[in-house]
Amino acid sequence: MTLLPATRTDISTKEYLALFTLTSGCTAIIIAAFRSRGEPIVASLGFSGFAFAATYCLIPWLGDAFKKVGFKGKDMAKTHRPEIPETMGAVCAVVYIMCMFLFIPFPFYEYLVQTSGGGNRDVEFEVQQSFVGRTLHRFPHNKLGEYLSAILSLQSMVFLGVADDLFDIRWRHKILLPAIAAIPMLVVYYVDFGVTVISIPTVLQPYLGRLLNLGWLYYAYMAFVAILGPNAINILAGINGIEVGQSIVIALMIIFNDILYISQPGHPAMNSHLFSLYFLLPFLGVSLALLRYNWFPAKVFVGDTYCYFAGFLFSVVGILGHFSKTLMLLLLPQIFNGCYSTPQLFGLIPCPRHRLPKFNARTHLLEPSMAQFVQPPKNITVVLLTAMEKFKVVKLVKDEEGVIKECSNLTILNLWLVWFGTMREDTLAIGVMGFQLAMGLLALGIRHGLALMVYEYDNLVKWDRA
Repeated sequence: MTLLPATRTDISTKEYLALFTLTSGCTAIIIAAFRSRGEPIVASLGFSGFAFAATYCLIPWLGDAFKKVGFKGKDMAKTHRPEIPETMGAVCAVVYIMCMFLFIPFPFYEYLVQTSGGGNRDVEFEVQQSFVGRTLHRFPHNKLGEYLSAILSLQSMVFLGVADDLFDIRWRHKILLPAIAAIPMLVVYYVDFGVTVISIPTVLQPYLGRLLNLGWLYYAYMAFVAILGPNAINILAGINGIEVGQSIVIALMIIFNDILYISQPGHPAMNSHLFSLYFLLPFLGVSLALLRYNWFPAKVFVGDTYCYFAGFLFSVVGILGHFSKTLMLLLLPQIFNGCYSTPQLFGLIPCPRHRLPKFNARTHLLEPSMAQFVQPPKNITVVLLTAMEKFKVVKLVKDEEGVIKECSNLTILNLWLVWFGTMREDTLAIGVMGFQLAMGLLALGIRHGLALMVYEYDNLVKWDRA
């Protein structure tokens, strides 16, 4: 079998020309958006192109600098285990946040233009009026508050992600940190929106009514959503491209859901889904650039920073966009992966530090990695593993007496290899991403197609146009 080609992170002349063309086009788009009274969606597309180009260039430029300060790691699924830069998710996060800062004027452009009150710019103000300043009667301070609180929470999450990459914080210590980062966002939600009622399925309405006010429990639920997003992405990791790939698929599914709403003029949820699009389009730009370097064979690692950044961003748009239930459906593969991992995470089964699939240097293929039992497993563990083996969701190795000596690590990546056999690293990543896409489309079908079987109406299919 031929060896893999040597990795390279330099940028070719053709790539520079393509990036220059992209940047020029994005500049024209942003200028055109500004001249047409904002057009924030068009401007967001322009900034997304800028984000892609900046990330595409900065990652190779900063790679050696990151290695010098210790942000580096060995690619365990390669024959020679090359040492490559790590924590490149921090580069994506910084570029993203800078673009979101520059984007601020565009959603609020129409409120920032000083006019005579009727939108006529040609009417001049008298001298005495110019010292009084403007009274922004129509300025949506709540929307600006949501926007800034989302960025502040994202910055806090990125800071915690870099700290985790630097100090390698244990998972049981860091699992609640996203809830702390979400505090600014939840405070703004409480002040400006404050809705804590949920719709009740029709079968339960005779007992609970049509709406149920959860009160403070609703904020506990939103804190749970904030915790779930980052950890769900972080736990489904270990091979080239999987962290960025799954995040891109999830982002595309959310964008598709947003488009379903904003394509209906006058829909009451339009502003919420526009808010979601403003945050996701630049994220898609930085993620696509990162995927170019993180795809097999990886030239850089994304680090925990990217996992926290991506997962927390999904939580932000789900909470402030008011579609957290839809987000839960789109995260079903990650939720399954977390539930599937619980026997190891809670100590019923040995949990090695690295549970990524095992690389076979002879075949250059990935195999399910195994957890070894130093002592014979307890009865409850034997019963659990025997039942899981019966349903073909785990691979067991037993001695001559039938005592379990090893079991496959409980991650969806290893489970995929148990089901479909050994395969190349990129084939495994593509398979899991395809599964993510199929589950996302199924989730949206359930959310907007089968919702009428459980609820009185679906807010996409049926809404009051009056």
